[in-house]
Amino acid sequence: MKKIVVVSSTPRKGGNSEILAQQFAEGAKAAGHEVAFVSVRELGLKFCIGCMSCQKTGKCVLDDGMNGLYETVRNADALAFASPVYYYSVSGQLKTFFDRLNPLYPKENNFRDVYMLATAAENEASAVDGAATAVQGWIDCFDGARLKGVLRGIGLEGKGEASGTVFARQAYEMGKSV
Repeated sequence: MKKIVVVSSTPRKGGNSEILAQQFAEGAKAAGHEVAFVSVRELGLKFCIGCMSCQKTGKCVLDDGMNGLYETVRNADALAFASPVYYYSVSGQLKTFFDRLNPLYPKENNFRDVYMLATAAENEASAVDGAATAVQGWIDCFDGARLKGVLRGIGLEGKGEASGTVFARQAYEMGKSV
């Protein structure tokens, strides 16, 4: 049994990337894994202030929902990040979440496999390239971590359109294969 953390970074409850995140989580649970689901919109996330205090203390000086997550993320075997694509990159919420994971760097972490679940209104798969690059940039900061899979949920313009699509099935199967 692996410990999996699934992070949904959409500000919209029931948004397309959240649907994919939920399907990934369900697939991972069906495979017998322990799953923690994190919704960034519920953390009251504040921006990193660059004080670097976290490098000494292992926690952040800001008082929001992040300090309670560091051990969960550090001890995960796999991470899945779900994001809508905004201007060809991850959502600002996910970028801020990455910045706030600074207490994990450069310490030893369990996570090795990282997955990206992205949704875009555009029909071209290349619309997700910038988001995948952003996730890869975060991964590159951690020894042994690798981008194991990218799901490109394209052509999803309206809220909730991902339900029942091939992308939802692919997210489930991706989670099941972790």
